[in-house]
Amino acid sequence: MKVPSEVLEKVKLLELVIRKRVNSFFAGQYHSAFKGQGMTFSEFREYVPGDDVRSISWPLMAKTGKIYIKKFDEERENILMLAVDISGSTDFGSQKYPKGEVMAHVAAALGFCAVKNGDPVGLVLFSDQVEHVVPPKKGRSHLLRILRDLYFFKPYSHQTKISVALEFLQGILKKRSHVFLISDFVDKDYTEPLRMASKKHDIIAVQVQDPLEEETPPLGLVDWEDPETGEHQLIDLSSPLVRRFFKEEALKVKQQIAEDLKRSQVDCIQVRTDQDFIDPLLSYFKRRALR
Repeated sequence: MKVPSEVLEKVKLLELVIRKRVNSFFAGQYHSAFKGQGMTFSEFREYVPGDDVRSISWPLMAKTGKIYIKKFDEERENILMLAVDISGSTDFGSQKYPKGEVMAHVAAALGFCAVKNGDPVGLVLFSDQVEHVVPPKKGRSHLLRILRDLYFFKPYSHQTKISVALEFLQGILKKRSHVFLISDFVDKDYTEPLRMASKKHDIIAVQVQDPLEEETPPLGLVDWEDPETGEHQLIDLSSPLVRRFFKEEALKVKQQIAEDLKRSQVDCIQVRTDQDFIDPLLSYFKRRALR
């Protein structure tokens, strides 16, 4: 299927903007936060004063009569998987960019960090089903394909089921990976699959929110459409009681999501559509590097 020229132009513009934001400091913080999986044997070399005696290879010394130590290198390569929600609720937004586009920006920034560090990056787009998969690979051209798919792919379903994406990732990722689960988390019954997935993989939740979801302005009579079910409802937003009800319900949902993520024992990065998305990522990288 041919990709429209406007989508390709958007991807090129996004690359320019994000690459500028993902500077050496930002990428360095990412590197510090996501260290290698362990140490792998590299080579033997002769002992020099100051070397750790625990690294001495006694069998090799017995054979050669010389003292050698085992040299290890950090196994730096990390697999980065971007699991991005593309359900109907992500089309909502009251700012310059809707939630879904902010999610794409977050995914792009993380992807460029991975490329800078020489790590493979993959993509899973999901609704209430796994909609599209790009297996992890390295390189800029591969990342550009991921960005193109983030903007071009149209979901078959508008509903959300995070557990489906988590179970799929559990099945395809054989090696421990860093998984950024990017969503608004407008869903239920995902805490147990999330907790199970976090035992095998490093799961980081990125929750994207829009300010209009928390504070509804007095817009009068509004034909409200549920973006996931398509149901319509006439709501009088000129009423203070109605607006207070929506605000209280939004607060309950927000608190429930926070409890669900905490119960699942995963880190959470909160991103708002009316604020810079880089700052929350950078703050998280710094906190994580200090652990």
